[in-house]
Amino acid sequence: MILTENLSKRFGDFQAVEGVNLEVGTGEVLALLGPNGAGKTTTVRMLTSILKPTSGWARVAGFDVVKQPAQVRAMVGVLTEHHGLYHRMPAYDYLDFFGRLYQLPAEQRKKRIEELLSLFGLSRFAYDRLGKFSKGMRQKLALARAMLHDPPVLLLDEPTSAMDPESARLVRDAIRKLRSESRAVIICTHNLMEAEELADQIAIIRRGRIIIHGSPQALREQFFGKPEFELRLTAPLDGSLPPLPQDVEIRAMGENWLRYCTPDPAQTNPQMLSNFLAAKIGVVSLQEVPRHLEEIYLEAIQSAEDS
Repeated sequence: MILTENLSKRFGDFQAVEGVNLEVGTGEVLALLGPNGAGKTTTVRMLTSILKPTSGWARVAGFDVVKQPAQVRAMVGVLTEHHGLYHRMPAYDYLDFFGRLYQLPAEQRKKRIEELLSLFGLSRFAYDRLGKFSKGMRQKLALARAMLHDPPVLLLDEPTSAMDPESARLVRDAIRKLRSESRAVIICTHNLMEAEELADQIAIIRRGRIIIHGSPQALREQFFGKPEFELRLTAPLDGSLPPLPQDVEIRAMGENWLRYCTPDPAQTNPQMLSNFLAAKIGVVSLQEVPRHLEEIYLEAIQSAEDS
């Protein structure tokens, strides 16, 4: 659905984006992470045919971003950092205006506007002027505009910025639903927890180059090794353990807990529980030790700085 090869953009002597290779299929969400000025927005602008690449190429929904810009724009819904809302217009009229630009038939336009206003909790504000909206409400309306023509590709820049927790959850749920409806989504965000929750792929961009790319689980294994689990027990171990599966590697142990790694948790973890219970050692909990995307992000950025 979204495919790039060596996508690059230079402004004079400044290389804003260099050699970006991405592939986002239907039903996938890619989170594009990076510091301010890393090249995220420039990449999105090339994918929407707003900027022409200096070199390389990109296709969106099967259309070339340079040779077929009109078709690309028809296939893409975009949420930008600066929304460009018309503050004197009521919310309904604003969406209706864009629905007309997308040449949606009147009945379809009306139905779609009502669905989106309801989805984002804006129905009772449909005829209020946008100048009265809070920042979070404007963000939701801008996202509704991006989704209005039901595009197969969504490019979202900080989709939950300035939203309260309830509104942010509504937006994340909407993005999950869009993924299940076989759309391709790229999210540019600084919210690492949000990226971890939503994304099938993570790409970290630094000074215009992709420095890390892969699924969240693949990146955890690349940076942290095999999954680590913590077993907490009802009584002290007193220095003794029941027999353990052969692939278990003990990492740490305390009075009534231990941490271990295994390459095959689906096979090993039930056996661990069975062995401890057979030895009459009660188990309080068994869970994977969290390894957050934030640690991967900071290490990747620092490694890029040092290289």
